[in-house]
Amino acid sequence: MTKLIAQTAGPAVAQGPSPYSQLVVLGLMLAGMYFLLIAPQRKKQKETEKMLAALESGDEVITTGGIYGTITNVKDDRFVIRISDSTKIEVGKAFVQGVVKKSSGGDTKSS
Repeated sequence: MTKLIAQTAGPAVAQGPSPYSQLVVLGLMLAGMYFLLIAPQRKKQKETEKMLAALESGDEVITTGGIYGTITNVKDDRFVIRISDSTKIEVGKAFVQGVVKKSSGGDTKSS
């Protein structure tokens, strides 16, 4: 003989979060990643491009390889840098890390 057990309706099961709230959370995470990672990197890249465009002969620079020198000639895609009295090297513009000392050649105006 088989017993049949009647099932009664249990408590109402709450549904999970709506798909729209999940999209909002994902969008907020992407926006946060943009402001924490991408925006500062783009700002730094623009500052580097501005610094490279302002370099001229006589500026003392340091390369990414740690070589200090003075720019003697500016070409389209590279700089000629004097690293000692008789040694000059050509360095790609992307390999100049920073300016150690700006030349004062262009600032000869008297006030």
